[in-house]
Amino acid sequence: MNCSWLILVVSLPTRNSAGRMRVWRTLKALGCGVLRDGVYLLPYRPEFRQTLQLQAEDVISGGGSAHILTLNSENDEQQALFERFFDRSADYTRLIEEIRQTAGLSLQIEDMGRLQKQMHRLRKTFEAIALHDFFSGAAQEQAATALEDLEHAVQERLVPDEPHAVQHRIKRLQPQDYRHRIWATRHRPWIDRLASAWLIRRFIDPEARFIWLKPPADCPAEALGFDFDGAVFTHVETKVTFEVLLASFGLTKDTALNRIGALVHYLDAGGIPVLEAAGLEMLMSGMRQRWTDDDELLAEAEKIFDAFYQAFSGTES
Repeated sequence: MNCSWLILVVSLPTRNSAGRMRVWRTLKALGCGVLRDGVYLLPYRPEFRQTLQLQAEDVISGGGSAHILTLNSENDEQQALFERFFDRSADYTRLIEEIRQTAGLSLQIEDMGRLQKQMHRLRKTFEAIALHDFFSGAAQEQAATALEDLEHAVQERLVPDEPHAVQHRIKRLQPQDYRHRIWATRHRPWIDRLASAWLIRRFIDPEARFIWLKPPADCPAEALGFDFDGAVFTHVETKVTFEVLLASFGLTKDTALNRIGALVHYLDAGGIPVLEAAGLEMLMSGMRQRWTDDDELLAEAEKIFDAFYQAFSGTES
């Protein structure tokens, strides 16, 4: 029978203060609820069970005792009581207030670096709360919406020519009709443009040539524009350009491409956090500083996206 809850009961000798603190910090980092001193609660998950087992072994090796219990709630009232130990509403409320304060000040802040750091901190705070929000609901949705709205407003200040999402049905296209073409996008590309260019060359138009526009208005008539207002391929509703290209050319059945799409979406537009996002963002930021020529930057970025694709595909070369 599947169990709903894990309970860890621990007791350590008073003299072992270092071991007591180590266990307490680990259980706090896991987001455990505290039923009483030495009795910790978590929703049942196999990975939590393994982590609690390691803590139990640590406690026993330090001269204490530890027991892990698995159980179901006796009734709805007890289930609700246990779930309240993981209610993160107060944390989300504080975060939403910070987001509102930042939104009120964002138009007054001239230091864009400072504003970006503040946005990064707010996003990290949200991710930390969500990590331990095992029974997410309206509070998480409200905080996520407030944060995304602020991120979009700040992004428009930082990159005023970032494309605005349009509302229309994405038509299915055939890659063979888009071969040996010139593709154009805004210069000094970032995640969505770099990933889209990689996708184009890797899966749509292997002989694609790219030009990098300072003002998007300079896009030649014969070029296929992407990721700017008025481009052939750009944001549609909630999809970023990379995701629009996936849908347009029937590539959405490729699980590895969808995982890259989730990465690109999160780094370009916010939303659901993705584990690998911080690493990719750091890599791209460093590469963008090192390679000032956009063709060279794309050549290096293609290696990164190739590696992500292979890793997500689970294949070996």
